[in-house]
Amino acid sequence: MPPNQPITAVVGVGPGLGSALAERFARGGHAVALLSRSGTSRQSTLDAITQAGGRARGFDCDISDAVSTARAFARIREALGDPSVLLCNAGAFATGGILTLTPESFESAWRANCLGGFLAAREVLPAMIKAGAGTILFTGATAALRGGANFAGIAVGKFGQRALAQSMAREFGPQGVHVVHVVIDGMIDTPTVRQNFPDRGDERFLSPADIAEQYWLLHQQPRGTWTQELDLRPYGESF
Repeated sequence: MPPNQPITAVVGVGPGLGSALAERFARGGHAVALLSRSGTSRQSTLDAITQAGGRARGFDCDISDAVSTARAFARIREALGDPSVLLCNAGAFATGGILTLTPESFESAWRANCLGGFLAAREVLPAMIKAGAGTILFTGATAALRGGANFAGIAVGKFGQRALAQSMAREFGPQGVHVVHVVIDGMIDTPTVRQNFPDRGDERFLSPADIAEQYWLLHQQPRGTWTQELDLRPYGESF
């Protein structure tokens, strides 16, 4: 690995945004740690990065579990070093009414959407604080701003994630760590989403590559003009 090469940890890598984020930061010269529950979901991203001349490693991690998260980041530090960028892209989607959601599915979604960000941040913050620099970006959703009927299963976790990002920004911003919550207000364009919503026009989808570019720009922001929250939506989306 080149000396002083920055390291980005991407939590939640699979087809769509996670893959696009990893590839964009790799093109920016970062060594990328890809964290996911299984190697299958990240293999194509690893291949794309290495074939383009970048550096990437995969790590098994259940971000909702404290032990699994600690082990994964210990392996990252051993193999690559301390991440200077953390992209929290993991999430879970549990829909249903309050009387139909199971306690297990409700808790599982909260753990993935909220607790996971807390666990991952604790692994990277000490080195960032010591360096006086770092970037932590959270992938949020419309549900982080308003809870809809039958969407409590995701809204509670995303509300909590937004609160976590705000608290972290206020606590660690003065120490040089840039924390941003990104509201993805719309459907991300993936083959599965297109198949499920065949009647939606292009103006109603967000391109993963375009979202990833905005994350890169947030990471590049000068300290005098830091963003704490950013809304991203396709131009055809009503809000």
